[in-house]
Amino acid sequence: MRARLKKPVALVGMMGAGKTAVGQALARRLGVPFVDSDSEIVKAANMSIAEIFERDGEPFFRLKERQVLRRLITGEPAILSTGGGAYLASENREIISRNGVAVWLKVDIATLWSRVRHKDTRPLLRTADPRATLERIASEREPVYALADLTAEADPSYSVADMAEEVTRVLATRTDILERTHA
Repeated sequence: MRARLKKPVALVGMMGAGKTAVGQALARRLGVPFVDSDSEIVKAANMSIAEIFERDGEPFFRLKERQVLRRLITGEPAILSTGGGAYLASENREIISRNGVAVWLKVDIATLWSRVRHKDTRPLLRTADPRATLERIASEREPVYALADLTAEADPSYSVADMAEEVTRVLATRTDILERTHA
């Protein structure tokens, strides 16, 4: 059984949800390109995201993020990993829904924390209590992530391959997105 992706898929969710790792595995599985909006922003700016935040601020970063997202989501079917805050902007949600489909990678706080706590590449977690900050951000963002077209819920025991399989299963519930073929 093979599958043919019919439109771009934007993976949305919290930092540490696995959007990049799962996105890469999903793209390989479906035989389509993988693009990471954060990597594209870093490449275009020739600076890390933390450096962009520090030098130009979050509003400037969000503007660049929207421009990159618009460019990446319009085109051939692909898997797009978005930054954790990208889906919060209504304009970005509109761009995604007009040109593709959003899939929320829903991951519990304990799992997210285990993935991000040792990384210093998360500018929003550079606070006195990063775990509390992560919890606050998640509680603020989850109602917006819930607006995504589809949700793929992670089990803490899932490997990257397991999560890519779960996203494939969720995508297959919509024949306008994923078509199962015999090959």
